Amino acid sequence: MRAQSTGRKTAGGAAFALFAVLALTLAACGRGERAGEAGDGADPAAQSQTAAPEFASPTLAAIKRRGRLNCGVHEGLVGFAYTDNRGEWRGFDADFCRALAAAVLGNANAVRFVPLTGSQRFEALRSGRVDVLWRSTSWTLTREAQEGVRFAGINYYDGQGFLVRRSLDLATAAELNGARVCVQRSSTTELNVADWFRARSLEYTPVVGANEEAARAAYAREDCDALSADISALAAARTTMSNPEQHAILPDVISKEPLGPAVKRGDEAWTSIVRWTLNALILAEELGVTSDNADQMAEDSPNPAVRRLLGVEGEAGPMLGLRKDWAKAAIEAEGNYGEIFSRNVGTDSSLDLARGLNAQWNARPAGLIYALPIR
Repeated sequence: MRAQSTGRKTAGGAAFALFAVLALTLAACGRGERAGEAGDGADPAAQSQTAAPEFASPTLAAIKRRGRLNCGVHEGLVGFAYTDNRGEWRGFDADFCRALAAAVLGNANAVRFVPLTGSQRFEALRSGRVDVLWRSTSWTLTREAQEGVRFAGINYYDGQGFLVRRSLDLATAAELNGARVCVQRSSTTELNVADWFRARSLEYTPVVGANEEAARAAYAREDCDALSADISALAAARTTMSNPEQHAILPDVISKEPLGPAVKRGDEAWTSIVRWTLNALILAEELGVTSDNADQMAEDSPNPAVRRLLGVEGEAGPMLGLRKDWAKAAIEAEGNYGEIFSRNVGTDSSLDLARGLNAQWNARPAGLIYALPIR
């Protein structure tokens, strides 16, 4: 009796065990299928087949339809953007505008210069009044986050300083404790001065001008003891004074001011076109390509980097929606970066500014100018 009872229990246990094994097997198969399905979705090979978005710029299309580049510039800053006695725009920034027009339209003269004050510049970009802002504007986080713009690169490394009368016999900015300082309203200049004096527990009285010109005029009237602005702007302001030799720029540099072209946020392709045109001019100096020898180097140079830059090899231009010789056209229009610098703000100009930080990365002494590779 006990043996029969034990046998029934054993048979029932075996049946239950068999059912459990089958259930677990089916569950495992189900999990395996689901795992396989998830794996298929994350397959790197499948992901790599996703097409890159089309490189197309609405801004470039509008410029081509219009037949003209609208370039925002300073309303009048010697060396950077100003009109000569014939009413022609000249200067460092103006030359970059012409080079960009040559790159995108094949004509350096197909540019309309739009003079803008500091308070107008970003609204002019956002509204589409200008296609690019090449106006001594510092690249800052706040401007990218709040002003609706994107910076395409840096074409001038500057810093803020102080211009004073030599008669004050000042050696450093630390001696300006208690001084009256002229600055431009609603600018990084005004903020930098406040930060610099506060960090050193020094006192000063700000004399605020509505714009850069007003601040310079206040200094000329002796409404203040010092004028604070970017050092390049101070050098330009000094050349316009009746007795430039009576004014000195103090050695102190109180900020970093990376200046460069800005465009409206939302057109990534146009940002790239401006960026790579700037880099082409920088790279041209590094490779020894000038406005005079570009044609000859396109024919004779065995250097692959030169040949790609000048459109002899590769498809850099068409990838940007431009002609193959876009960079060559920009270089021939106004010269390479070094030519533009020397002619407008360097040794061949009235400002006579040293290259300093704006020397090429491989110069002696080295600077910060470094072209991204065109390849």
